[in-house]
Formats: sequence, C-alpha cells, structure tokens
Amino acid sequence: MNIVIAGDGEVGLYLAQELSLENHNIIVVDPHEDLIKMVESHSDLLAIKGDSTSIEVLKSANIKKADLLISVLHNERTNIVTASLGKQLGAKRTIARINNLEYLKKANQSYFNQMGIDSLVCPESIAANEISNLLKQTAATEVFDFSDGKLFLFLIKLEENAPVADKTLNEIAKKYPHLDFRAVAIHRQGETIIPKGNDKMIADDLIYVITKPGGINDLLKLGGKRKIEIKNVMIVGGGRVGRTTAKLIEKSLNIKLIEIDKKKSQQLADYLEEVLVINGDARDVQLLEDEDIRNIDAFIAVTDSSESNIIACLHAKKYGVKRTIALVENIEYIDISQEIGIDSIINKKLSTASYIVRFTMNAEVTCIKCLSGINAEVMEFVVKPRSLVTRKPISHLGFPKRAIVGGIIRGKESYIAVGDLQIRENDKVVIFSLPEDIQKVGRFFN
Repeated sequence: MNIVIAGDGEVGLYLAQELSLENHNIIVVDPHEDLIKMVESHSDLLAIKGDSTSIEVLKSANIKKADLLISVLHNERTNIVTASLGKQLGAKRTIARINNLEYLKKANQSYFNQMGIDSLVCPESIAANEISNLLKQTAATEVFDFSDGKLFLFLIKLEENAPVADKTLNEIAKKYPHLDFRAVAIHRQGETIIPKGNDKMIADDLIYVITKPGGINDLLKLGGKRKIEIKNVMIVGGGRVGRTTAKLIEKSLNIKLIEIDKKKSQQLADYLEEVLVINGDARDVQLLEDEDIRNIDAFIAVTDSSESNIIACLHAKKYGVKRTIALVENIEYIDISQEIGIDSIINKKLSTASYIVRFTMNAEVTCIKCLSGINAEVMEFVVKPRSLVTRKPISHLGFPKRAIVGGIIRGKESYIAVGDLQIRENDKVVIFSLPEDIQKVGRFFN
C-alpha cells in the first residue's frame, strides 16, 4: 500500500515506523528539518520537508498514487485542509486527526465526508475512553473489548499468590477444564512469548488473555487479583485527556482535578458540572495531603510530562492509592513504568495507531489494538467466504508462529479458540500477533 503521512512530531514518525515494518511504501511530509533528518538517518523512509497544505508539496509526495493519506499534525485545521486537498488530488482514502469532540458526532460526519475526509481520529478521546474502561475493570492493567463486549482482552500482572503461578498451560487446562479464557501472550523481562502448552506462568509475568464475559471472575481469581471498588478519583492535569476523562466519569464518581494553570482551572470549573477543580501543583506533597489523597481510590496523572506523571503516580502509591494510571508518551518508558509499580499506562501514539492501522489491512478488520509495553497487536477480522481460514480446523491451518487465534464471535455467541474449532464465513475472529506476522495473518482472511 502507498501511504502518505503528514505530521509535525512523534505521532507521525511513530506511525511511519510501525507501518514500514509491514512493508508499505511510506512517504513522510513534515515541516521540521531536524525531524526530517532524523527520519532519513534512522530509517529507509522517504521524507519531504514542507507544508502539507501546499498542493505542490502533496504532489511531490506523489499523492495521486496514495492509497491512504494520514494527517496527524497537532493543528486540526491543518489536518482537515490536508486531508481534503489530498482527496481532491487523488488519494483513495484520507484520515485526519482532530481535537474538537463535536466533530466526532455521527450527525456531523457527513460534512467531513463531503469535504473528502473519510475518517476522523481524536487521540485524546480514545485515551479518555481507555481510562474510563480501566476504572470499570479495576483488576486489569489493560482492557479492550470486541463486538460490544462479547470478548475481552485483559492484561493482568500475575501475583505471587496466584493459583496458576509456576504451572504450565497444559497443567492449568487439566486442572480447570471449563475455563472461558485463553492466554495469548506472556511478557517477561522485556520478551514477549506466544505461549504453548508447556510454557509456565511465573509470578510478575504480564499475561495477555482473551476471555468471554463469564470468564472474567475466574480469570482474576486464578491470577491472584481482586476487584477494587472505585468511588473517589483524583486527576492531575486538565489538558484534553484530563478534561475529557473527567467529563466521561463525573456523573458516576467523586472527582478532584488538579490543574496548575489558573486560567485553565477556571475554564474547567465552568465546563465540568460535578468535579472539584483545584488550582495547584500536584508535585506539592502538602497539597495532596490537604486534598485527602489517602482516601483516593484511583489516581490518574495526564499532564504533558511523562516523567511528572510517573513520579506523581509513585507518590500516590506511597499514600496507599489502590489504582494508578499514567499518561506516558515516551514509549521507552512504558516497560519500566509497569515494572516499578504503576498499574496502567496510556499512550496517545499507540491509541492513534490502533485506530489507523486497520485501514492498511487487505482483509476486513473491524478493530485493532496496539498494545502498551510490547510491540504487538490484537485484531478482530471478519471472515470472508472461501478464505483460507475456513478450510481447516484451527490446529491444522498452519497459522504463523508469532500469531495466535484467541476467540471467535459468531452472531450473538462467542467462543474461546481451541484446536478443533472450525472457523466459518462471517465469523469475527480475534487474533494476537507480533508485527512480523501481521501481513501473513491477513492473507488467511483475504
């Protein structure tokens, strides 16, 4: 696929690097010369310095042959103009990053379609929804649902007292034959393992599991986890992520939001109906104590500084806060953040990639999740008539080694994948895959 990515920072660069791993032809357009030099020195990507709203610049990026144009600059107006121009100049599909949540309303989408913009993506909105879901599934480090909750992806950290610790998957299956979940990956000491029957689960492993709704309680129990009741929440940072998160959950939880900027604090107080907005510096330990941090159930740090968010969450842990969530934009920090005790990590680059990558697949993918902390993805494929995946039971498909079938959704029913299960046309199939095998997986569904 020929892809043009217009960006002005890390999101565009991250997308370009990830998509290039899947053998797409990528051209990056960016106004910053230093970033262009970095792209050229660290990859084989073609990079063009310039303004993506310039017709000449888009033509120089060979926009007329682009299968996909992705515009993810920080300025949403620039993205809208870029995507609209790109479509008129020949791009087959266009995606624009926006900040205004009003644009995402279904009633407004036709206006953007008429402008030549096929899809809109708002990283802050996606991140806020992820945080809201984590507050509902409090024992999980990461959670994602497929087909309106018919299957779930959970990431849990295995506790030392977990009943399945030091047992192989075969032993677990034999002892608990009616489990409604399946382990699809183990992340251990920086390495990701696609588990086989003889692989053992060890305390402190990060385990990715596909589960049916009815299997959630058993999953948490066997992982040594317990649900935490969340009533009182403290949010640090009143930017777009903090503001959107607070609006999502203000009707159901008691929220205190700390924002260092006085003017922004006043605006937030006007916008949020049932949130106590505090103008102050969350690095001030006395302020946290004055705001009764010891009785906070969940602490969410979403300032513009990854380092500040990590430190703030560690402070919260010292005061006994049960659940911490940090916005960490530096991907290199994610692994260590999980290792030092932060419960969940949110990353807007990964959230944006999760939305966009599915448009680069030849097969029909209804949703995709780029996982935090490991370079892997979970996808929901729609099975086409006569596709390879329908021809044999799962165990005889010759599926790529770095990918695994997690579950199947068939109409209103969902199934955990086992070797003798036969996939049928129109099924939705949840697949976990490392990047090297994503395109190979797609061929099974073409």
